[in-house]
Amino acid sequence: MSKLLGLLCFVLLSQGAGGLVHYFWDRFEVWTLVHRIGLLDGYEVFASVVLLVLGVLVGGVAERFGA
Repeated sequence: MSKLLGLLCFVLLSQGAGGLVHYFWDRFEVWTLVHRIGLLDGYEVFASVVLLVLGVLVGGVAERFGA
């Protein structure tokens, strides 16, 4: 369970950070998903920050289950 949560944490953090980098510096367009979802047009920064926060929360839960 903790390994799955750790993987989910990594995916959420990488997508959130990649979305912010793509929005502000127009890089990493290959593997980020936030800018590809049409529903999020205009809310890319908000969605990326939410992904980062969720990644931190899932990482905390993974640490708790891993102990």
